[in-house]
Amino acid sequence: MSTLPASRRSRAVWPDLAEWFAGFPSWAEMRPVLGGHGMRLEDEMTEGRYEVRAEIPGIDPGKDVEITVREGQLTIKAERSEKKVSNGRSEFSYGSFVRTVSLPAGADEDHISASYDKGILTVSVPVGEPEPSEKRIEVTSG
Repeated sequence: MSTLPASRRSRAVWPDLAEWFAGFPSWAEMRPVLGGHGMRLEDEMTEGRYEVRAEIPGIDPGKDVEITVREGQLTIKAERSEKKVSNGRSEFSYGSFVRTVSLPAGADEDHISASYDKGILTVSVPVGEPEPSEKRIEVTSG
């Protein structure tokens, strides 16, 4: 009677559930197929500024966009709604988008600016030298 070598372990007839689903695309990849709309986002450092650009065409930036910053996190929220009427029919399309990015060390949260041009929202954050994270504590004897 011989035994199988360690390199030839027996496998179950049915693969693990995780293995079975590994061949399918993730939900994030399926969003466009399912009719959802994402918010395309790019970010980069340029000459002492951190810039985030979001592709959000067809919105009114004064009413449909909210930008907040809290504890080093920049959040962009946008909501788009559109109504088309033709030949007595009306169609609605709408969607909301939220993206959050971490600001780099040294970001000046008090001087963030934003502009919207041709469907592109640009958020610009000045970045200076990060404050030292190490502080020296004096020890007193008593």
